[in-house]
Order: sequence, then C-alpha cells, then structure tokens
Amino acid sequence: MPTPDLVKQAYGALATGNIEEIRKYWAEDLRWLVPGHNILSGWKEGLPAFVDFMVQVGAMSENSFHMDLITITVNDEYSTDITRNRGHRTGNPDKKLDITVGHTLRWRDNKVIEGKGGIFGDGTAQYDQFWSPVTPGLSE
Repeated sequence: MPTPDLVKQAYGALATGNIEEIRKYWAEDLRWLVPGHNILSGWKEGLPAFVDFMVQVGAMSENSFHMDLITITVNDEYSTDITRNRGHRTGNPDKKLDITVGHTLRWRDNKVIEGKGGIFGDGTAQYDQFWSPVTPGLSE
C-alpha cells in the first residue's frame, strides 16, 4: 500500500538519476502517460522509456525542471499528488514553465506500475509551448 512517504521517496529517487535507486520504486513494466500535444507527450512503455523521458526533460530544461509537492493522498492501490512544476528551457532562461499538475500513480508491491499526469487551467497550453521545438532566430 502506498504512503505519502513512499511517494516522496519515489520522486526523490527520480531526482537522483541513479537507475538502481529508481528501480527501488519504479517497476520495470511501468507505463507512464505524458499529457499534452508536444514532442514529449504520449505513453512511455517500460522503465527504460520512462528514464529516457526524464533524461530528455533534463536536457531540454538545463536540468532546471523541478516539481514541488503540494499534497499527496493515497489508498490501497493508488496515490494522487499535486505539484507545482517549474523550469526554463535550455539556452533560453526567459522561456519559463510554471504550472500546477496532478499525478495519479498506480502501485504494486511498493513500486509504481502506471502513472498519468493532468495539468490544470491554461497550464496545458503553457506546457505544450514550453516543450515545443526551439527554432533559432525566432522569438518564443
């Protein structure tokens, strides 16, 4: 059964970038749905695809992307958390992201097996624009 501390530990493991630490909390058969309509959106099937997604997020944001936990709720199989996600694009510190996001995580044996994100308000448009390709010479 997930607990708020377990959710925090799972996200903390992601922040380390250490695959062995990540494997303690994220299942090999993980499925993760990235919301929106941008180059990062869609299902990530398996832990390697999810970790690649996280690496891409870091590279595209100069490792500035971070999530501040606001609240966590849990039951026997699921956790839901609300976060404030912020960062700036690599090479363009003026292109900023600041949105509120909800994540629903499904757990099995104290590991995340599925996750989905939902973005509140006008954050979806901001999220899509933030992760849109950067075209040199054009203002963003």
